This record gives sequence, structure tokens and C-alpha cells, in this order.
Amino acid sequence: MSKLFSNENKAVFSNPLNLNNPIAVQVLGICSALAVTSQLEPAIVMGLSVTIITAFSNVIISLIRKTIPNRIRIIVQLVVVAALVTIVAQILKAFAYDVSVQLSVYVGLIITNCILMGRLEAFAMQNGPWESFLDGIGNGLGYALILVIVGFIRELLGFGTLLGFQIVPDCVYNAGYMNNGMMTMPAMSLIIVGCVIWAHRSINKEEK
Repeated sequence: MSKLFSNENKAVFSNPLNLNNPIAVQVLGICSALAVTSQLEPAIVMGLSVTIITAFSNVIISLIRKTIPNRIRIIVQLVVVAALVTIVAQILKAFAYDVSVQLSVYVGLIITNCILMGRLEAFAMQNGPWESFLDGIGNGLGYALILVIVGFIRELLGFGTLLGFQIVPDCVYNAGYMNNGMMTMPAMSLIIVGCVIWAHRSINKEEK
């Protein structure tokens, strides 16, 4: 049990949440971060979807890594990810149809997400199932964290709501406040992600 939660495994899980965040540090998965963060709900769902797919694809590839011929390892990785993405997409359509419509084609594009392929190739192919599971969970949650931050800012300032509930009171609107329409545009998400990356690197400059 102590080996399962060793300092090394704790680092594998926690580093992607902060010091080695896939978006803020590695600058991976930016496309979906820009595309699905106009509101908080799709950002959360996308983050959780990527977390689940990354974790289980890591485990599967780790379990079969010694039997995969080197020449076709990328193809095998893509097949595993595509199967998991298809399952997640069908679950979303069955239980969260409105969100699946908002996410549109971007759920399917998880197959080509740089974070997934990077973790499979760089970690799961060289490590055991438990370590790979922790790595997948950590990187998925690190990715989701940035999406939630960006989605929170864009929905609050762009619509005055969070998760569809009105946050900015009517009296503020009556006093002349207006929602920032620019926050609903994809270009604004790029600026916010840039600010998040700048803030993250400034805060963690000494630790790095």
C-alpha cells in the first residue's frame, strides 16, 4: 500500500496540476481550451471527459505495452483512444444531450488531443498501470483546471451567469452595467489563456 502512494507516485499525480500543467507549462490542448470555454458547463464536461479518457487509455496501453509491435504502436494508441472517446460521446448523448450539442465535434477531436497522445507515448509505454493511471488523472485534472478557470471568467463577464444561473443582479444592469460581448468570442479565450499562463509562470518562477 505504501508503494502505491509513494512520493514518486504522488509527484506523478500532483505535478500536472501545477508545476507541469499540460496547458500552462507544456502548452498542449490549447485548441479545445479555446473552443469549449465560452460557458462553464461545457468546460467542466470536456475537462472530465479528457480526464477519464486519459486515465483509462493510459492504463490499457500500459497493460499491453510489451505486446505492441513498435512499428504500429501509434496506431494501437489511436484505436484505444478512439474507442474510449466513442463510449464517452455516446454516454454524453444519452445523459447530457444539451451539453453534447454544445461540445459538438470537439468531443470527437479528443482523439487527436496532444495531451493524450503525449502521455501514452511518453509515460504509459514505459510505466506500470497504477503509475499510468495516476499520470492520466493528474494530466486530465490539470487540463480541466485551466478550462474551468477560463470558462468561469468568460461566462461570468460575458453572460453574467455561472452554470446558467444569473450571478450579476438586475440592479447592476439597471445601473448601466453591460455584459462584455467580447468574452463570448474565441479570440478572447486566447487572451485569457495567455494571462493564465503568464500568472502561473510568474507564481511558480522560483519553484521552477
